[in-house]
Amino acid sequence: MLQSLAAALRSPELKKKIQFLVLMMAVYVLGLHITIPGVNTEALLGQFSGGLLDMFDMFGGGAFKKYAIFAMGIMPYINASIIFQLLTIAFPSLSQMQKEGASGQKRIKQYTRYLTGVLAFIQGFMMTLVLKNSNAIADQGLGTGILYVLFITIVLVAGTSFLMWMGEMITEKGIGNGVSIVIFAGIMVTLPFQLFASALEANSAGFTGWIRFIVLIAIFIAVIAFMVSVTVAQRKIPIQHAKRVVGNRVYGGQTTYLPLRVNSAGVIPIIFAVSIQYFPLTLANVLSKGNMDHWFVRFAQQFAPGGSWWGSLIYAFMIFVFTYFYTAVTFNVQDVSDNLKKQGSYVPGIRPGKPTREYLDKILTRITLTGAIFLAIVALIQYYIPGWLGFHNFNLIGGTSLLIVVGVALDTMQQIESQLIMRHYEGFIK
Repeated sequence: MLQSLAAALRSPELKKKIQFLVLMMAVYVLGLHITIPGVNTEALLGQFSGGLLDMFDMFGGGAFKKYAIFAMGIMPYINASIIFQLLTIAFPSLSQMQKEGASGQKRIKQYTRYLTGVLAFIQGFMMTLVLKNSNAIADQGLGTGILYVLFITIVLVAGTSFLMWMGEMITEKGIGNGVSIVIFAGIMVTLPFQLFASALEANSAGFTGWIRFIVLIAIFIAVIAFMVSVTVAQRKIPIQHAKRVVGNRVYGGQTTYLPLRVNSAGVIPIIFAVSIQYFPLTLANVLSKGNMDHWFVRFAQQFAPGGSWWGSLIYAFMIFVFTYFYTAVTFNVQDVSDNLKKQGSYVPGIRPGKPTREYLDKILTRITLTGAIFLAIVALIQYYIPGWLGFHNFNLIGGTSLLIVVGVALDTMQQIESQLIMRHYEGFIK
């Protein structure tokens, strides 16, 4: 990997793309520290006792706790993209538009931008209104009432729109998926602070503290290796293509593979599950106004992931459900079997049509089970390993954040490697 990066820096074109990527990340980190005028950050910190607010802050690189201009991050754009991805299945007109090629994709992308603005405004307005009513956001001389809330909402929508533009520019002029890299940067910017805070805890505990810190780092590296191995794991289904004679040439007749990823759902099931389970805790924190002894707060804490054994069990069950659901939505077995039949291709030993569909569905069900188990393990270890070792400030040991970091890093390096191969550089793929 280091050899590939060195080779990329020797290429003028790739070097320019990497420099543009670094520049955009510098602008993003700068925006994380620009707070909205008039916001009382000390009062805001009192609302962070678990729930969706902490998850938003994790994805936003700590901008939410400061209520910076990038407080909402890129999440409204991701939500809009997921909504349109699901709508293309429910509405044939959108599905047909998606199949029109570049023009259809451009129209869907434009609709996604419009929906992003709507979602960002609704989310920013409701979030600001709730925090202001609970005295988490205190006016400091810039006005009162609804106009003050609208002022903050417009700033938040502008920040999300800028990040959406930044992500598209990184995709076009930089390297990798821009939106994913923005999330990657927001998560990674907190890693040095978490490591430093854990090292201070270890130092205060003496020799045993440093032993526990070394164990923490070893588990952290092992979890990354585990994530990488499962993320790149595939089940290759052999596909035999029939021979076709076109003029004086013979096409087809070769054998290829249909790759089925073990974790084809990615990180989406964890995001869905944790959003549902953290919602009661977030609502309880707002309604109780900081009263941690309220019965609703105590129940919501037990219901949240890691709050109790039954809360963790519900969390794992929801991950299983969403993994199968999202895999079924994104990989249509019926369409794949029909396309193979139309092309004259088939799985060796399996008849085209319904037998092929049943065979692919059986294989996909089995490997999805492995992927669901993997996601459940990764999602739960972040709630138990740091507490078991006594490091409560380190939450990158697993879960959504680390899975996103690993996935984005692998995808970016694969794109760098593919561009190096086109330029006849030798990379780490042999």
